[in-house]
Amino acid sequence: MEKVLIIGSSGGIGMALAAEISDRGAKCVGLSRKNDGLDIRHAASIDAALAKVGDGFDTVIIATGVLAIDGRQPEKSLSAITSDQMAEVMAVNAIGPAMLLSKLPPLLAEQPRIGVLSARVGSIGDNRIGGWHSYRASKAALNQIVRGAAIELSRTHKGSVCVALHPGTIATPFTKPYAGRHKSTPAPDAAQNLLNVLIGLGPEQSGGFFDYAGNEVPW
Repeated sequence: MEKVLIIGSSGGIGMALAAEISDRGAKCVGLSRKNDGLDIRHAASIDAALAKVGDGFDTVIIATGVLAIDGRQPEKSLSAITSDQMAEVMAVNAIGPAMLLSKLPPLLAEQPRIGVLSARVGSIGDNRIGGWHSYRASKAALNQIVRGAAIELSRTHKGSVCVALHPGTIATPFTKPYAGRHKSTPAPDAAQNLLNVLIGLGPEQSGGFFDYAGNEVPW
């Protein structure tokens, strides 16, 4: 890990990842909406932001996402679904990362590692309680996008690793309203865990879905 691009670097986990990467002696370049005006819902904004960062990245982490839009709550039932909220969540959590991944290949080193932050609730096989429909669906869609990107990158960048990562419940303002009784992990610890997992994966595991402990998550 020598040159790393973090997209979503102003969020709690993004900042923690940037700090951990710098502590490990790697060069870290960050992009975010807050600091750079990057709006992943718009292709022109993505193009403008990526045009400024250079190339040769051996590691890329996409750490963007929303639970709900405009302060609304994730849906607890089918009756709570609205088309506008679902469309917005999909735009940020699935379409935005897809657009980012589509633009990355020219910026990558020969054998890059790409980690895209997903969520265990995006696992269809692990869904036991329902609810959170837009968020679940958007992360399931993201997982499929990562899988397809990994297959394509294996042809153009031999030895590459591209995976979806579940970071666990991280103690940040993003998750505080929803953490409930779930154990939260401090962001610096979560950053260490995620980087250790990403670094430890091999090309044969590319296209997979892994949690913060390196365990494979069911689709």
